Amino acid sequence: MLEKPAPSTPSSEASLGAAAAGLGYLLWGLSVIFYKQLMDVPPFEVLAHRSVWSVVLTLLLIFVLGRRAALMAVLRDRRTMWTLLGTGLLIGSNWFVFIYSINEARIVETSLGYYINPLVSVLLGVAFLGERLSRAQGVAVGLAAIGVAIFAFDLGQLPWISLYLAASFAAYGYLRKVSRATPLEGLFVEVLVLLPLALAYLWWLSGHGGTSFGNAGWFTWTFLVLTGPVTAVPLFLFAFGAQRIRLATLGLMQYLAPTTQFLVAVFLYGEPLGSVQMMTFGLIWFGLGIFSFETWRYERALRQAAALANRG
Repeated sequence: MLEKPAPSTPSSEASLGAAAAGLGYLLWGLSVIFYKQLMDVPPFEVLAHRSVWSVVLTLLLIFVLGRRAALMAVLRDRRTMWTLLGTGLLIGSNWFVFIYSINEARIVETSLGYYINPLVSVLLGVAFLGERLSRAQGVAVGLAAIGVAIFAFDLGQLPWISLYLAASFAAYGYLRKVSRATPLEGLFVEVLVLLPLALAYLWWLSGHGGTSFGNAGWFTWTFLVLTGPVTAVPLFLFAFGAQRIRLATLGLMQYLAPTTQFLVAVFLYGEPLGSVQMMTFGLIWFGLGIFSFETWRYERALRQAAALANRG
């Protein structure tokens, strides 16, 4: 007779969750190397294939995992569908700017955008959710603003790539927070929103010189098909980990993705990093350190208060 497996302990669940979330963030960071292999393909075409193959993969997973009832519940919820229409357009534009920045060798600006994203999310919480900005959070946001201003002055223009990536992903996160859609079904609807635009563009492209999928070799079309898993797998790992680890831990781990992008940009692709850029990143890193410590301190206080209440 086979023995029943021992039930998972909270510590093992947390370790598994941390490993999953960490791997998800690492894959997000390393995805810049993946998209570098598609530099000969126009960014709009890469985005179109990313949408098409993400629809195929997420739909397959919904059937394999038996999530059809959950999907139908989302499709019948009109309010959720309107929210997902907005998040689909937001994440699609975010993906396009991300792909464009890689093609233009501006990965450092991409990492800057994802570094300041948590601070933009805080501002959205203040503006739309009635959350209060603590003194430490105010200092962190102020340091980031000074860093961006220095970067813009040196650049001679606003770092629109960084600002758009930060703002669009923060807005996406806010809308997904207030949405009732689960990660897998929500992602499917979002990429389904992009599918008609993607197919229309690929159809138009086929009549005006042809698509890279048809004209290029196996290397290119293999990478185009893999844009689906490269999009979906990190999200699933993140969602799996987020359910098993503390919010403060997850908040600290999110810096793994832009840090990986930053290191890849500077040391693998040799993007320039002068004294002004280092000053900008230094201010933002310092601000994020204050922000992360404040988040950790606040959550620890909540845990201590909950422990005291349970004893009482």
